[in-house]
Amino acid sequence: MLRTKALRKIFITTLSMFIILTAFSIPTFNQEKENVIRTNYEVTTNLATNSIYLLNENLFLVKTKIFIEATNLEDKVYEIISNLYAQENNKIPNGLQGIIPRNTTLNSLNIEKDTVTLNFSKEFLTIEEAKEKQLITSIVYSLLELKEFSKVKILVENTPLTNYPHSKEKLPLILDKKIGINNKYLINSRNNISKVVIYYLENIEDVMYYVPVTKYLNDDRDKIKIIIEELTTSYIYEPNLMSVLNSKVELLNYKEENDVLFLNFNDYLYEKDDKILEEVIYSIAYSVFDNYSVNMVMFEVNSKEVKYITKSDLN
Repeated sequence: MLRTKALRKIFITTLSMFIILTAFSIPTFNQEKENVIRTNYEVTTNLATNSIYLLNENLFLVKTKIFIEATNLEDKVYEIISNLYAQENNKIPNGLQGIIPRNTTLNSLNIEKDTVTLNFSKEFLTIEEAKEKQLITSIVYSLLELKEFSKVKILVENTPLTNYPHSKEKLPLILDKKIGINNKYLINSRNNISKVVIYYLENIEDVMYYVPVTKYLNDDRDKIKIIIEELTTSYIYEPNLMSVLNSKVELLNYKEENDVLFLNFNDYLYEKDDKILEEVIYSIAYSVFDNYSVNMVMFEVNSKEVKYITKSDLN
């Protein structure tokens, strides 16, 4: 049964995370690092992938995967940051670009428990005003794809960055996903404001990418209802973004149980031959995991379990 397999998978995932976290808690010897972005890493045959967030031509941050060669946590941070620079990079897909000003140096970084602190050179502040929020968000969201981190601190020449460089809008000292990504404010009142992250699709040079949009809405419904309605509507606020979820799809009911969100849909969840599009599964799952503290989404059609996906499946 899918439910039994799902619960078994949660147990295995939880046990694996415990072992990994225990291993990282053992003190290790750290050599002094040079105050530059390093470009040479220990090459391993076990290449892993990591999601990072890069700019499209409309200045939206797009989720994409790159290969990571580094094997230890600190080197992974350096490698991720090096791929966020606004410069030519054959690891980055066509149609996407990094955002950190190219003359910027990462002078140092520090890792303490679940927090990574980055200390950039003054060139970091030369970012264009139109891109200043995406700069911060790209760094924060890319690093928080590493399961070891839940917080990011940014310093410039050893001084905490407490506001955006141009607008001077305040920034919290501790940064996390609460800052939102590709923020859209669609409110007309201060009452009943919901913050909901929804993953749309974008076709960039014949490749489909996921684009998270944090929407601020005057809507006090449960977030999963908002997610499904937004993904099935024919009207999307940005013309380059889309959803492949059938407009006739209905969420019949849902429940959260044992770290799993069960979603029960009508038959229109199927595309054809009782198949569900991968893009449908992923856009819903990504949206759920950014809004709910669960580790698995179980998809049902007319109360019959048909598909499940875990957080680890998306990594």
